Amino acid sequence: MSRIGKKPINIPSGVTVDVTAHGTVTVKGPKGTLVQDVNPDITVKVEDNEIVVTRPTDSKRHKSIHGLYRSLINNMVIGVSEGYKKDLELVGVGYKASNQGQILELNLGYSHNIFMMLPEEVAIKAETAKGKNPIITLESIDKELIGQVAAKIRSLRKVEPYKGKGVRFVGEQVRRKAGKTAAKK
Repeated sequence: MSRIGKKPINIPSGVTVDVTAHGTVTVKGPKGTLVQDVNPDITVKVEDNEIVVTRPTDSKRHKSIHGLYRSLINNMVIGVSEGYKKDLELVGVGYKASNQGQILELNLGYSHNIFMMLPEEVAIKAETAKGKNPIITLESIDKELIGQVAAKIRSLRKVEPYKGKGVRFVGEQVRRKAGKTAAKK
């Protein structure tokens, strides 16, 4: 049996979970509400302040979706109770970030600025301190959405291995390569 799938999910105080007959799980908490459709083969039950996800057989397909839906529901519970936060750092001379509402403006060394409209579910904050790299902070209750937005911003200027310039997560280790060696002897 899936080690992740069989583990029950604890429901923190202030969070309510509703499971409909046709397989829709709704999680409400202090930060918001999330909804997830679950495959009809997978059974989701709420028992004594825990969510239990079970599968009907041990077929390969059922095994693969068992842990998946347990993880998706767990991410929803964490999201509505605590929320998710990602920090991106812009490393490079002249790289800038600013935002007006949900529009993020990036200057990443191209001939033009990049304007990006972010979804309403993602809260954004761009800050630039003197002598430090600009930092973009993303906050949301939806783990999948915040990861997608962060990956999109990161893809605009990937970190290159020679000088380490580009958009990276705060604390991310970049594998550096040595450049060309000095003149041959």
